[in-house]
This record gives sequence, C-alpha cells and structure tokens, in this order.
Amino acid sequence: MLWAEKYTLQDLTAFANRNMILHLNIEFIELGSDFIKAKMPVDHRTTMPLGLLHGGASCVLAETLGSCASALCIDTEKESTVGIEINANHIKTINLGYVIGTVRPFHVGRSIHVWDIQIRNESNAELICISRLTTKVLGKTATDSPQKYLSYRKHPLAGLTKTTRK
Repeated sequence: MLWAEKYTLQDLTAFANRNMILHLNIEFIELGSDFIKAKMPVDHRTTMPLGLLHGGASCVLAETLGSCASALCIDTEKESTVGIEINANHIKTINLGYVIGTVRPFHVGRSIHVWDIQIRNESNAELICISRLTTKVLGKTATDSPQKYLSYRKHPLAGLTKTTRK
C-alpha cells in the first residue's frame, strides 16, 4: 500500500470541511491502495463566462487530489507537503454535469512526489484534462503550529508594512 497509514474516505472528507474543496463542492468518492478519486460539479462555481468548465477549476481538482495523496504518504506529525509545480492540458470541454478526477503516483520519494491526475467526464468517461502535480516534503519545526496558520487567517495582512502593500 502506498499510504503511510490506513485511511478512509471519512478522513479525506474531514479534511475538506472548511476550505476551497467545500466551496467548489469537491467530493472524495474512492480511496484505493494507490489512487484517490473525487468528483466536482460543473456548475456556476466551476465554469467560465462561456459556460464551459474553467481550466482553473480543473487545476483546483488536480491539486486537491495530488496534495491529499502526498499528505497520505507522509508522517504528518513530522512532515508536511506543499505543491511546487502544476501543469494541465485541457483536452475536451464540458458544460454540465460532473467531472471525476483520479490521482496516481509517478514518483513518491523522500523529498519529492510527482502525481498524475486524469479528469474525466462522469457521464461518458471522456478525458477532459490531464495534469501533473509536483509536491515537496518539508520537515516540521517547533514553530510550525496550527496557531501560526490561524493567526494569518485572523490578520491576512499581518507582517506587511504600509510600504509593501500596493
């Protein structure tokens, strides 16, 4: 098994209860031994003005899947992961329904993970987008605490001086 521990869909769902995943209504639907699947609606939240799935929404789904996969591969008490590069090729369009994203590993090393994400039309399985996400594994330090990150939420401009704000 690829994952560092035994995880469930409920674990992934708990991760998604307060961020962009919730806003776009991304739902984890399957967790296998070396893959994760999630679905995302194609609706007013995820389309561009022309009514087609927005490429940025596809990237959000891809990064969500790859980032979650990376997090499942590490000891989260000692490490964290961050995305350092994403690319996406938009193959076909879709204007209504759901897309299903599936993430699988290209490479899972000690410091770098590379993920393959395919996004398909739920109704006919046509390939909509292919994406690759690279994540970096970082060691946690004593200063990495939830309070540190929560303080940025309370004061989003904390640390910026008047001269650096534009």
